[in-house]
Amino acid sequence: QVQLVESGGGLVQPGGSLRLSCAASISIFTFSTMGWYRQAPGKERELVATITGVTTKYSDSVKGRFTISRDNAKNTVYLQMNSLKPEDTAVYYCNGNYPLLGVIRDYWGQGTQVTVSS
Repeated sequence: QVQLVESGGGLVQPGGSLRLSCAASISIFTFSTMGWYRQAPGKERELVATITGVTTKYSDSVKGRFTISRDNAKNTVYLQMNSLKPEDTAVYYCNGNYPLLGVIRDYWGQGTQVTVSS
């Protein structure tokens, strides 16, 4: 069974940094795309960043502050978050997907809370 397990969330002051990790139970080469999404209270889940091979994509709100990367040997994807703002407060979810017989198979982690507050 495919599992994605996030870690690294916590409480940080504005301007601080955190690094989130997403460990997969299978080789991350299996996934076409892996990414990070977030959901703040009362808001819909939104895309933060994705990585497909070596190609990365970011939402405008985090571009220049967040960096997504992958360690294939550890089957882990990271999200380095710098210059954090209170509006970055949310539950962050790891996602991995791949096509199988014409259907996109989507997998999600359980989420990790990030709170940016003084």
